Amino acid sequence: MFEDLLFQLELGLPQVVLGLVNGAFYALLSLGLAVIFGMLNVINFAHGAQFMMGAFVAWMLLNWVGIGYWPALILSPLIVGAFGVLIEKTMISKLYKLDHLYGLLLTFGLALIIEGVFRNQFGSSGLPYAPPEALGGPPVDLGFMFLPKYRLWVVVAALAMSLATWLVIEKTRLGAYLRAATENAPLVQAFGVNVPRMVTLTYAAGVALAAFAGVLAAPIYSVNPQMGSSLIIVVFAVVVIGGMGSILGSVVTGFGLGLVEGLTKVFYPEASSTVIFVIMAIVLLARPAGLFGRA
Repeated sequence: MFEDLLFQLELGLPQVVLGLVNGAFYALLSLGLAVIFGMLNVINFAHGAQFMMGAFVAWMLLNWVGIGYWPALILSPLIVGAFGVLIEKTMISKLYKLDHLYGLLLTFGLALIIEGVFRNQFGSSGLPYAPPEALGGPPVDLGFMFLPKYRLWVVVAALAMSLATWLVIEKTRLGAYLRAATENAPLVQAFGVNVPRMVTLTYAAGVALAAFAGVLAAPIYSVNPQMGSSLIIVVFAVVVIGGMGSILGSVVTGFGLGLVEGLTKVFYPEASSTVIFVIMAIVLLARPAGLFGRA
């Protein structure tokens, strides 16, 4: 029986590695949500739509302007982040003193509007977006499977971006100001820090993280208006398990649950679509603030 288990695990290793790729997207998206909630106390339900916008902006830059993947990896988050600035200034900033439910309802409505606009413009069928030539060619031989170079790049890029975000928030003066502003904004403003501008840029940064993940996802998934809505529920579960507002919790939980999902597809495929929600229920019962969260 033990030999059968080892054989099944060996056959399922490719699925586990692909689960790590999914975990990269979970980590990036939950990281953006954690930044926005941790610093602004806003539950950004439009995050999936902003992820989708990142992929579509990259597609438009390529097909309408002729700008390829590598510049789009920078330009698309900047463009979608600028849209986030507009949203924060005109709508979300009005809700900071209200209950969290108002922000959730507003961003949920925004998500439906954004998705509807893109669906009317581009339809529901997926649009292809080819990976860059540098990441094409023969896949990488891992010994037990051949992994396409682009999927390996997604994992590396997600890890690098997650580490950079954590370092900025936890180890820099800007991060210290951000964390202090969440506790006592008037005191931070008394030291000459423009707190409203910092809040706006924080929301833009969280939105830009979603757009960055969207550009990474464009060559793997077809670019379509529903690509964000199919992920956002799972990502919210990841955030709840890691701890609302916890940067480290989002990254570790995102990658970890991607691996768990991959393992579940090997040993019990029927539960692969629900295992994350089962884990969420168990964690909430045992630790309501999440694995890395504070009450």
